[in-house]
Amino acid sequence: MDRYELIAPCHFGLEAVLKHEITDLGYDVVKVEDGRVTFTGDAEAICRANICLRSAERILINVGSFRAETYEELFQGTKSLPWENFIPADGRFWVTKAASVKSKLFSPSDIQSVMKKAMVERMKEVHHIQWFSEEGASFPIRVFLMKDEVTAALDTTGVSLHKRGYRKLTVKAPIAENLAAALIMLTPWRSGRILVDPFCGSGTFAIEAALMAANIAPGAGRSFTAEEWPHLIPAREWKEIREEAGELADLSVETDIQAYDIDENVVALARQNARLAGVEHLIHFQQRDVRDLSHSKKYGFIITNPPYGERIEEKENLPGLYRMLGDRFRSLDAWSLYLITAYEHAEEAMGLKAAKNRKIYNGMMKTYFYQFPGPKPPKKKA
Repeated sequence: MDRYELIAPCHFGLEAVLKHEITDLGYDVVKVEDGRVTFTGDAEAICRANICLRSAERILINVGSFRAETYEELFQGTKSLPWENFIPADGRFWVTKAASVKSKLFSPSDIQSVMKKAMVERMKEVHHIQWFSEEGASFPIRVFLMKDEVTAALDTTGVSLHKRGYRKLTVKAPIAENLAAALIMLTPWRSGRILVDPFCGSGTFAIEAALMAANIAPGAGRSFTAEEWPHLIPAREWKEIREEAGELADLSVETDIQAYDIDENVVALARQNARLAGVEHLIHFQQRDVRDLSHSKKYGFIITNPPYGERIEEKENLPGLYRMLGDRFRSLDAWSLYLITAYEHAEEAMGLKAAKNRKIYNGMMKTYFYQFPGPKPPKKKA
């Protein structure tokens, strides 16, 4: 079976989480760069990575790399790549996205146009035809230019991996599913521990935690672009990985995951999302103000995405809101607090000093992941 160099993009600042996930799946990591992790694997690896990785955005097959400082060099470099090894004569192919950093070529539309022409010329020569129907399967291509080094890759995923398929309904500024999962994995939380999100919104933190607790593969219920590529990935590979993922899931696991919000309509929406994800029974949803946050047990976790205050009138309420969160956290016995926010005065308002503060880019927005770890619970006697 052919082996490929695979590229998995992720949120900036969370590369270590994704690297750990890929290693846990049994694949060799080749390189870790800002916003992406490169590893090697076969067709089975493409299926497993798409279905099982929680923190990745998509899985790309690296077709090849070359240096280009001019559009002529871009054309010739693109034409030199073995596109016919991946794309059949009737395949529909296009450059869906071009990103350029510190490179002489920086216009996405020009890069896309030149590369498409070069690919067509290559395919004409190889297939000995002058016209392509492009009526077959889709082969979207993503291109990265970094310091004039061009990397061209086939997108096996299609719709981003953060689209698990369960979040049909959203509130304003929801946190992406893969970002929420990665942030949970940055904490010591495990399925046997308490987890509370007092600003649950769409329910993403609670749902992702429940999926982890039940060992449900995040991509098990969705489709991928590469499922249309039987010449590269036989249909049985997808079927076998999905069956394997289903056998590993455990919906009978006991959890203490709680999701609150002050708005009852938001709580109803979050509950519906959890139902679509198949984990509603693993989460306790409730309409509750953060000022009423309490729990009788020790060693729990608050993992949350509080309001950022995107509008001026909302910003005025932020100090009081964060102060209340800090007060309620201090009232809990031996708990840990982890929160992501773009509000730069969060620590001051809460009256707390984070043990760690990780800068993470949520799209183009710079956010901070504040970490206030509590004491570890005593080890259970054997």
